[in-house]
Amino acid sequence: MKLFHTDHGIILEYEGRYYSIEDDWATFVNDDDLYQKLRVIAEGEGDGAQVQAGTLRSVAAGQQEVWASGVTYFNSKLARQEESEKAGGGTFYERVYVADRPELFFKATPARTVASGGLVHIRKDSSWDVPEPELTLVVTSSGKIVGYTIGNDMSSRSIEGENPLYLPQAKTYDACAGLGPCILVTEAPLPPATVISMSVLRGGASVFSGEVNLGQMKRKPEELVEYLFRECTFPYGCLLMTGTGIVPTADFTLQSGDEIRITIEPIGTLLNTVK
Repeated sequence: MKLFHTDHGIILEYEGRYYSIEDDWATFVNDDDLYQKLRVIAEGEGDGAQVQAGTLRSVAAGQQEVWASGVTYFNSKLARQEESEKAGGGTFYERVYVADRPELFFKATPARTVASGGLVHIRKDSSWDVPEPELTLVVTSSGKIVGYTIGNDMSSRSIEGENPLYLPQAKTYDACAGLGPCILVTEAPLPPATVISMSVLRGGASVFSGEVNLGQMKRKPEELVEYLFRECTFPYGCLLMTGTGIVPTADFTLQSGDEIRITIEPIGTLLNTVK
């Protein structure tokens, strides 16, 4: 089942039928029984609601926080080590990859996220910028994972590589994250064979593409959530990006006008353009 946050309210898609739901988005999804609640709604015939292009909103809303995980894939560990060696931080990333405690950091407020179809930003004071495609968990205030969406953790590798202490500036700024196009609500976790793929188009031509499967992620989603909730409460629930396993080469940097497409097949495709 897929939940869409739109200008016209909440829309549920299930087996080719669509249902309009009148409720506050953040309140509605912050429900440990979200799957069962949607099953009851989906027993009806549908009301012909439509998810129209240009009406999607970010799946982060209200007072939900967006957090992120780092160095959860081997490829990410290698890239972070390489970019931070000149600042003396290369071993930090190697050590956190094998440590019990994961890297977790605050990513954005809902106002700094954009929906599928929206514009993501690269910083004017950055010379090396990349998209980071990530499976993103939808977590309730009790710490239960009730759904999945796609996240684009926009990052300045030049700023983070200059000094690991600059991570907040490299990661958090206006339009620093794409989220969507919907929330996939399932009864069972996504299987390890689930593929995340990304392509970047420039002038209609592909300038980068890559893919990775969830089986290559070192940390389990439940482990990341458990650490995040140890000393933090989230009255409205939260969204947690789970890290990237797709890392462009050092000679690649985003440019204004680039089109970023991130696909996780059960969820759909998150589409953003760079400003």
